[in-house]
This record gives sequence, structure tokens and C-alpha cells, in this order.
Amino acid sequence: MTLKDLSYFPGCSLATTAKENNASLKSFLAHFDITVSEIDDWNCCGSSSTHSVNKKLALSLAARNLFLAPPDKPLLIACPGCYLRLSHAKMELNDSKEKAKEYEDHFKKPFHKDIQLLHFFELLVKMNGKGLLKGLGGRLKGLKIAPYYGCMLARPPKMNKQKNHYGLIEKTMAALGGDPVQWPFLSTCCGTFLSVSKPGISEKLVNRIMQGAIKSGAECIVTACAMCHLNLEIRCRPENRLPVFHFSEVLSLALEKNASKNWFKRHLINPEPLMEKRQLILCRAPIKGE
Repeated sequence: MTLKDLSYFPGCSLATTAKENNASLKSFLAHFDITVSEIDDWNCCGSSSTHSVNKKLALSLAARNLFLAPPDKPLLIACPGCYLRLSHAKMELNDSKEKAKEYEDHFKKPFHKDIQLLHFFELLVKMNGKGLLKGLGGRLKGLKIAPYYGCMLARPPKMNKQKNHYGLIEKTMAALGGDPVQWPFLSTCCGTFLSVSKPGISEKLVNRIMQGAIKSGAECIVTACAMCHLNLEIRCRPENRLPVFHFSEVLSLALEKNASKNWFKRHLINPEPLMEKRQLILCRAPIKGE
């Protein structure tokens, strides 16, 4: 498999509320001359909300993206939820000739059962195996990080043989000079879409997570999931506010001191004071009157 030319499914979160995740991921990959091309006319993967109420629609939404993706390139997916839904759809179509034929007739093209779905974590493992991440040690200057995977990397029983890559954030951050803390909430659910329908439940879960990170001595949280990132910021009470980063943002920080500064304005919890304190970004110009 070549790492230089990948097709790409950003998913709804990275295209809207988490544009900084999308931008930092592309910036990080571009540093290594890895080109990603969004599949044309992609649609929502169905996410948690659809598969909870209409399994047929959920399969159709995910399957359409599989049919749109070029069969001769790995399809890179950054969102754990999107990866889960597309992987589940691929498994269903591979397991059922009848379903595969139904969708082939509907989309008027063959289903390529061997299409490779590549989670961003797996790509990092392959990049590290090729030595692409060498020479970046010490860049994060001992930054104390609480790694947060959320629950979407967990697999349902039917998919329990697939890799989940727990531990990758810790290993990568440590290799880059960061200091991952040990804490008990790294895979605790943030409430996901209950943040909209039942915000009180999500608020309780989020603040338990944030308190846990603070008690562990972490200076920030690094997330694997854009939905988790959003919930941690919007459902966090003022006394529990701690900077939250997308994994790709911290990777980009390790490459270039000023790489991610323009993305910080999209954060609801301003991470700049911490980054300036740690000399991970160039200090901002003083504001008149300060």
C-alpha cells in the first residue's frame, strides 16, 4: 500500500464543527507529501442517530460512500464513528451477496469488497513503521496530556477482531516529548448525540471526565473524536475548563511552532495561554491596553 495518495472521507463533523481537525490533519499529512482527495459528493455516514432508528437507512448511507470511493486507493477516515459505520457497512455487504447485489443494482456499479478502509490511527502506525515520525522527539516539551479516545473505538461483538489502537495517543505523544498522564476516563462516553436530545446527561458525563483530567495533573486533553471534542467544550462547566485538542492539532504543533495558531480561534476553551507558556506557539502580539 502506498501512503502517498489516499482517498478521503472527512465526515460531517470535520466538514463543519471541527474544521480545525480537518485542516490540521491535512497540514500534518502534507508535511510528509501525503495527498488526500475527498471522494466526490460524499454524504453523512448515518452516525449514531440513524442506525439507532432505521438500520436500512443507516446501511444505505454508509454503503453509498463505499460505492463512491475509488476502489484502487485506501479510503482514509479520521472520525472513529464514521470509520465504525463504514466498516460495518462493508462487513454487511461482504457477508451478504443479496445485499451487495441490491446495492449494485441501485447504484449501477460493482461493489469492490476489497476496498481498504484506513483509520487515521492505522495510517500513523504505518508512517511510524516507515520511520517518517523520527526526528520529532522533544517537540512537545513535557506537555502533560490526558489522552481521550471516547467510546467509538470500541467495536461491537461482530467486529471485535478489528484493531482499536488504544494506546496510540500515549505512545505518539511520548515519542514527541509529551507526558501522557494515567487516568481512568480515557474511553468513557461523553454522551455523544445525547448532548442534543438530553443535554443534562451529557453535561454530567463531560464534567466527570474533565474533573478526572484535572485531578490527574493534565494540562490539556487530546481527543481522537471530533464529536467528543465538541461535547467536552460546550458541556464543560467553568470550574472544569481545560484546553482540549484534536490529536491532529498536537501532531501539527510538533512539526512547526506556529502551525496551528490560526485554528485556535475555533476553540471554545482558549488553548493559547497554555501553548505560549510551553513555548509551543510563537507568543501573540500584545493587545493594545494590556
